[in-house]
Amino acid sequence: MPTEHLPSTTAPRRVTALSALFVCAFLALFFIDSALFSRWIDQSFNWSAQYFGLFWQLLMIANFAVAIFLATRPYARFKLGATDTPEFPAFQWVAMVLCTLLAGGGVFWAAAEPVAHFVTVPPVFTDIAPGTQEAVPLALAQSFLHWGFLAWSILGSLTALVLMRLHYDMGLPLAPRTLLYPLLGEKGVRGPIGDIADIVSILAVFAGTVGPIGFLGLQISYGLSSLYNTPDSTTIQLLTIAGLMVVYLTSAVSGMHRGIQILSRLNIVLGVALLLFLLLAGPTAFIFQAFFEGLLSHLRWLPEQALYRGEAGWFSDPGWLSYWTIFFWGWFIGYGPMMAIFIARISRGRSAREIIILMSVIAPVLTMAWFSILGGTGLGLEIANTGTITEPFEGFNLPAVLLAITQSMPFNTVVSFLFLILTALFVATTGDSMTYSLSVVSAGHDNPPRSLRLFWGLALGVTAMILVGGPDGGVGKLQNFIVVTAVPVSLLLLPSLWGALPLLKRDQ
Repeated sequence: MPTEHLPSTTAPRRVTALSALFVCAFLALFFIDSALFSRWIDQSFNWSAQYFGLFWQLLMIANFAVAIFLATRPYARFKLGATDTPEFPAFQWVAMVLCTLLAGGGVFWAAAEPVAHFVTVPPVFTDIAPGTQEAVPLALAQSFLHWGFLAWSILGSLTALVLMRLHYDMGLPLAPRTLLYPLLGEKGVRGPIGDIADIVSILAVFAGTVGPIGFLGLQISYGLSSLYNTPDSTTIQLLTIAGLMVVYLTSAVSGMHRGIQILSRLNIVLGVALLLFLLLAGPTAFIFQAFFEGLLSHLRWLPEQALYRGEAGWFSDPGWLSYWTIFFWGWFIGYGPMMAIFIARISRGRSAREIIILMSVIAPVLTMAWFSILGGTGLGLEIANTGTITEPFEGFNLPAVLLAITQSMPFNTVVSFLFLILTALFVATTGDSMTYSLSVVSAGHDNPPRSLRLFWGLALGVTAMILVGGPDGGVGKLQNFIVVTAVPVSLLLLPSLWGALPLLKRDQ
């Protein structure tokens, strides 16, 4: 039987106020001394990567392994969320998960990352010459590591199960602090350590969401300039962010059963249509071959990829790892608690097995197929005509890769514009879902008022506009800050490794 809910306290208000105060101080430092701001972020980023990189690599592997093991247990079939009937139908549930977690990276990174690893083969594959046919499956394999099984699993498999069990069946808050229960018990959840857990999780997801919102403004402005010769200006960037903010705020205040469902449905329909078009109009046979060879290479090299340290040793400078694998692991770990809140909320009536299989198997494979079609099209075009993709990509120009691919297709102007719309929809879905998660923590319950959703949605958008309109590099530095916040957040995710299994067995 569910236990009585914890009495309301001032903790949510205190957490919200302290989090907002930190964001204001962060922005103040950015404008007062941008050089000091950049230096502080860079030093903190390097320290985090050097001393926690190996721990994050082990955490990602352990989380996936425990999740898969748990899915095989008999009690994984029981429904969670204090209901036996799923709140959302299967298609809508999968759509919300995919669209929220892929965000804008699902378009620009899917196009550009395979090309980046094709041009500069990752050091784990030491014997393969870059820019060759042999480098294609390995370039995709490295991208699959960063966006595949381990990445998806950390974003809401074990942690979502822990939150669902503790919130819906035992009455603890639907908040990051509740992830401490297997380690500290109810007293720890209520105490000041719980406040710290909530604050660092808020700051991590705030930084990780403002980054894509700000980058979207830069990317849309660049894309419109390339397509229609409009000015690539700060004004266009700010107007893009303002328009995006209107979209996800409208969705957020309309409630869980309306706005985000509409956005995710549009995402899926448009995304599938565009990918089918690329698959048919692009190098079809090459794409299929690249996907299967890339997947086999990924499975073959997964242990080496996941544990690769190069010459870094235990606590040395990770070098290449810092700006690829460890950056992504820090980014996804930072998102972990807030994504788990969202997954827990939309997964009521689903079993632990269903959630794990979706998060740790189905979603990763679908993402790999996505990368193979979009990024594989770029690789196929480059193999057929050297320089088609790599010349626009020079200087690590992510938006240029996407446009180089779409501009090589039939109906290129329309297709390019639709891909920009798709990217905006992805980011809007993430903005909506994270606005909801932030509001849940601030409200102390899973039905936050519209005023809180407006507050957090505006805070995300306005912060992105401030950083885009201020000194150069602010958005990138803020996004790097999520790697710094991943240090305490990774410790917060740790108890789920041993806490999920006994919590699922309890009272079954």
